[in-house]
Amino acid sequence: MNDRERQVVITHWVHPEVLDALARFCRPTAPAERDVMPRDEVIARLGDAVGVVVSMADHVDEEFLAAGPRLRIVSATLKGYDNIDIAACTQRGIWATNLPVELTRPAAEHAMALILGLLRRVGEGDRRIREGGYEGWRPRLYGFSLADATVGIIGMGAVGRALAGMLAAFGARIIFSDTTSAPNDTDNWRQVSLPELLTSSDVVVPLVPLSPQTGHLLDTAAIASTRPGTYLVNVGRGSVVDEEAVANALETGHLAGYAADVFAMEDWAQPERPQRIPERLLKHPRTLFTPHLGTAVHNIRREMSLAAARQVEDALAGRRPGYALNEVSA
Repeated sequence: MNDRERQVVITHWVHPEVLDALARFCRPTAPAERDVMPRDEVIARLGDAVGVVVSMADHVDEEFLAAGPRLRIVSATLKGYDNIDIAACTQRGIWATNLPVELTRPAAEHAMALILGLLRRVGEGDRRIREGGYEGWRPRLYGFSLADATVGIIGMGAVGRALAGMLAAFGARIIFSDTTSAPNDTDNWRQVSLPELLTSSDVVVPLVPLSPQTGHLLDTAAIASTRPGTYLVNVGRGSVVDEEAVANALETGHLAGYAADVFAMEDWAQPERPQRIPERLLKHPRTLFTPHLGTAVHNIRREMSLAAARQVEDALAGRRPGYALNEVSA
C-alpha cells in the first residue's frame, strides 16, 4: 500500500496545517467543522485506519480498538489519558501516546484565570451588570486577595509547578501535597500531607490524574476538613471532586466558592459517570465555570496536534514514538 493511502482518523477538528503535515505520509480524515466525530462514525471509519488521533471526547476501550484491526497507534492530544485503555492497546500491539509537555503552560494560565475570577467574584459581577442590577459602585461583592493567601496544590507535577510560579508573583504562599517525588526548586514552597493541606489552605487546587486512587479524592469528608470559607478550583479531572459534596458545601456556606473547567460528566471511562452537571452547582451564585478551555489557545492547540501527528509518523515508520505510554513491537 502506498504511504499516502494509509488512513489516519482524527476524531476532532484540527488546524489545516495539521492535516497538511499528516498528508505527507498518510491519508487523514477529520471533521470539517469545529466539532468532534460521533463515536459511531469514528468506529465506522476505523476499519481501514492504521492510526487514530483522539481527544478528551473519546473513550478508547475494547469496542473502539476492535473496530480498528489495522491500527498501529492511538495518539492522544491530551496529557491525562484515563479515557484510554493502555493495557488493551498493548495487548493488541498498538502504540498509545499522549502529550506530557505541550499542555503545561496554557493549563496553568487557565487555572490562574479561574482562581482570580473566583476570588474576585468576576462571574457574579458580570451577571449583575448584564441583568440590569448595576447602579454604580456600592460596597458589595467584596472578594478575597491572593496576596498573603495560602494556596494548596494537590499534585505538584509540571502544571502544578507552573501554577505555583504564577501564584508566587501575586504574593501567595504555596503549600503542596504530592505522593511522588517532590520538585527540586521548592525553596519557597512547603510540602505537607494532604490532611494538613486541606486544613491550612485558603484555596485548594487539585492537579492529579484521574485514577482509582484519586476518584472523589475531595469528597464530603475531605471538603468538611477544609477551613470554613475555602475556595476550590478544579482544572484537572471532574471526578477528582465529588460534585454533589461541593454543592452541599456551597449551600451550607462552608465553601466560599467553586470554579471548574472540567466536570465528572466528561470522564467517559468512568462506568457510573453522571450524565450532566448537577443543577445545584449551575445555579449557585458562588461558582465560575468554563467549558474545558484549559488549552483552548490557537497556537497551543496547533502545536499539540502537530506533536500528536509526529507520534503517528514515528509509529507508521516503524519507530518508537517519542511520547509512548506503552511498549510494543515496532
